[in-house]
Amino acid sequence: MEEKFIAAWTAARETAAAQGVRMRGLSPADAMKSAHFQLSGSRCSDGFQALADKGLLKLSLEALAVDKQFTKLFSDEEANNALTRLLEAGHRF
Repeated sequence: MEEKFIAAWTAARETAAAQGVRMRGLSPADAMKSAHFQLSGSRCSDGFQALADKGLLKLSLEALAVDKQFTKLFSDEEANNALTRLLEAGHRF
């Protein structure tokens, strides 16, 4: 399941880049560690605000973390943080 998540996150980042939202590169080996770190902290993920400004939050780490197919990869706290950030930014599901 982690491999699918990493592939989905990579694809989302590539789509975001094509829409003009630049995010830092991420190696597959560090992807899960980085995702857990970003979702457990108080800061939004890389590019979150730029994605929000363009109406592309569906491409954010937070959106992937609350996607039904990936929720088992994250703790309740991480998922709640992701959901809260999305809702506060006005994301519609």
